[in-house]
Amino acid sequence: MLKTTLRSFLAHKGRLLLSALAVVLSVAFVAGSLIFSDTVTRTFDRLFASTSADVTVEAKQDLKSAVPTGAVQTVPAALADRMATVDGVAAVHPDVSVENITVVDSRNDSVGPTTGAPTIANDWNPTDRSPVKLTSGHAPHGAGEALLDADTADKKHVRIGDTLTVLAQPGTFKVEIVGIATFTTTNPGAALVFLDPAVARTELLGAADRVTSISLDAAPGVSDTELKRRVTAAVGTGSYEVRTADEQAKSAAADLGGFLDVIKYVMLGFAGIAVLVGVFLIVNTFSMLIAQRTRELGLLRALGADRRQVRRSVLTEAVLLGLVGSTLGLAAGIGLAAGLIKLMSAFGMNLKATEMVVGWATPVASYVVGVGVTFVAAYLPARRAARVSPMAALADADIAGVGRPLKVRAVVGSVVGALGAAALAGCATATKTASAASLLGLGVVLTLVATVIAGPLLVRPVIRVLGGAFPALFGSVGRMSQRNALRNPRRTGATASALMVGLALVGGMSVASASMSRSFDQQIDRTLGADFVIQNSNYTPFSQEVTDRVRATEGVGLVVRQRFAPVAVRLPDGKRVETTAAGYDAQVDQVAHVTYAGGGSAAALADGAMGMDAKFAEDHGVRLGSVVPVEFPGGRRTELKVGALTDQESSGGFGTQGGLFFGLGTVERFVPGGQDSALYVNAAAGTGADRLRPRLEKTLDPYPQVQVRDQADYKKLVHDQIAVLLYLVYALLGLAIVIAVLGVVNTLALSVVERTREIGLLRAIGLARRQLRRMIRLESVVIAVFGAVLGLALGLVWGVCTQQVLALQGMKALAIPWGTIVAVVIGSAVVGVVAALLPALRASRMNVLAAIAHE
Repeated sequence: MLKTTLRSFLAHKGRLLLSALAVVLSVAFVAGSLIFSDTVTRTFDRLFASTSADVTVEAKQDLKSAVPTGAVQTVPAALADRMATVDGVAAVHPDVSVENITVVDSRNDSVGPTTGAPTIANDWNPTDRSPVKLTSGHAPHGAGEALLDADTADKKHVRIGDTLTVLAQPGTFKVEIVGIATFTTTNPGAALVFLDPAVARTELLGAADRVTSISLDAAPGVSDTELKRRVTAAVGTGSYEVRTADEQAKSAAADLGGFLDVIKYVMLGFAGIAVLVGVFLIVNTFSMLIAQRTRELGLLRALGADRRQVRRSVLTEAVLLGLVGSTLGLAAGIGLAAGLIKLMSAFGMNLKATEMVVGWATPVASYVVGVGVTFVAAYLPARRAARVSPMAALADADIAGVGRPLKVRAVVGSVVGALGAAALAGCATATKTASAASLLGLGVVLTLVATVIAGPLLVRPVIRVLGGAFPALFGSVGRMSQRNALRNPRRTGATASALMVGLALVGGMSVASASMSRSFDQQIDRTLGADFVIQNSNYTPFSQEVTDRVRATEGVGLVVRQRFAPVAVRLPDGKRVETTAAGYDAQVDQVAHVTYAGGGSAAALADGAMGMDAKFAEDHGVRLGSVVPVEFPGGRRTELKVGALTDQESSGGFGTQGGLFFGLGTVERFVPGGQDSALYVNAAAGTGADRLRPRLEKTLDPYPQVQVRDQADYKKLVHDQIAVLLYLVYALLGLAIVIAVLGVVNTLALSVVERTREIGLLRAIGLARRQLRRMIRLESVVIAVFGAVLGLALGLVWGVCTQQVLALQGMKALAIPWGTIVAVVIGSAVVGVVAALLPALRASRMNVLAAIAHE
């Protein structure tokens, strides 16, 4: 049996190749994502471990903000003198390092990275742990001198002697580049500027007696852990965070982890789609191969092979296919990881392919996925093969029990579909976001499974409609193509399912994204009353200097500032919620249209008061007039009276969770040193917005990071951000379509082999080659469009239910992108035509007599 299985596998290797490609794609994305994330993690672990001081003392960050506030946490520079007296400290250095800066050249073009990596300004303190070393020029001495990292200098064409402008929180200052520093470790993609230590304190922090952290070196024989214990005993834990080199490295790696997780999960999402669609392809391939080998399996049974041996033979072929596909997929994954590493280098993160990490978990995961998918997918066809009756097979009859599974499918599909529909109905009527999202996820899974199970039952009614015009348009060729698609509902359903999965995903996400875009458009129309909004391109705050320059611009009337602050509130139900609150100037009503469920802007922005989202307040037992304890960074605490409750749908821009906001004076008092995140600007009386805009743009020309936006710009910005999600979905769709095309090609190719004698007879009675190719193309088109119709119908239901979840967050507009849906259906027909090209060509080239004599 083993010898027979191996020969059978090699005999059908051409037919199995397309199925192997699905395994290769699945494994490639799994292996590539694991290798890439492991490589980046290992690289940065080395970077952080090699550059961290033995012990670091920083200001304690008890609250973290989801939105940048611009405030820099500092410690007294004099603390370094106290640290120097701690037993076991060999060296101490007060450090300055800030990211809330922008550096521009003489043309006012930003010198920083455009990939989202930060521009960091540091004091120059070369040690054995420094990530850079001075390679040309000299160190900065006194005001007006700076170093720049070599990668940034090369990309931005900056040379020694050039003058750059640094836009820092305390103000703007110019520096001459007197030296170039080259990275000795991996360049994480940031732009680094180094200043004289004394200058760094005054120019970057605005205070000569403050620093951002203090680095300590341990004396010989003193461990990092022991030194941390001694330092903690000296300074306490109330206001300071004391970390060893290992803890500092882990903290930095954790901050980087979010970025890596995004890439990793996106790639694993691709792998998941490839696995899911690949299952349909492999099931279909093995089902057809077994159907074609009915006589062969019957002969094996007649010669004495029992059911278990036949089943084992088919599963062995599947395992061999999985092993081959997994091996090729692992190799492709290594290539994919190398490509990602080069892509990261193009973005400024200089990883080295020679340091690629292939951990033991990568090949294990690759083979588990590859072999596991093929084994599971082939299990049902293998069981079906084992039930072949020797006599029925020898009589060239169909596999026994073919009609029975459709009855089982009808029952199981109906039950699962009813459960899925109930879950989606529950999602549409739920009043809590968490429960609605859970029911949506359950409903999506169940309805997808139900559609896959019941797909063959839908083949005949749907394809009779979709192909109803074929006989009239294409005559007997059209009639035969329609009947060929109807001939085996299981095969047609399984082939269409591969395409259905991708299109259901794209249909649902298209509806959700279109609804989000329309909701945001309506919300912007309702709430934004300012002529212009001044913001950084990446939403980071800007210095007071920008605000002053905007206010001084000719034609500017009202300017309302927005500033964010991390807070924690103690609510009457006993919960402590950490979130980000917004601060506004008192004239906010003149630049924003806010609907209040109680109170008003004046009451919310008054000293000692705050505003809150009405639904959040109701959920936590807060009422108008309630006094809520509020914690700010640095241990600052106060109690604020709830002066207003807002309707979330019309005030979604007033913060994050809870919609908390208060007067700007409250923010300045409890979060000193913060920066403005946005300016809402109205033109002065007698000045039109069209005349004010060029003046504002000229004013902000020295600040390339700051953008002037009106309502239309704001809408476009939101649309562009939503489009990023759509592009990801379309990429997933593209992958699903690639595998689905392989599935249609495979099905048609095997179908052509299966119908060799039939094709020969058709050719013998006068069917022309062109007519034969047309028949196969039409069959492919109707199968592809069938999958598209099922997928889009399912996706529309998912999309509408997703919009109901979004409605609980205030996004109540429903939009269905009919243009996208029509384009997808047309595209599916094109996919069908493309998939049929090779099988149709092969069929048309058959020798008529050889085909008639085929067994």
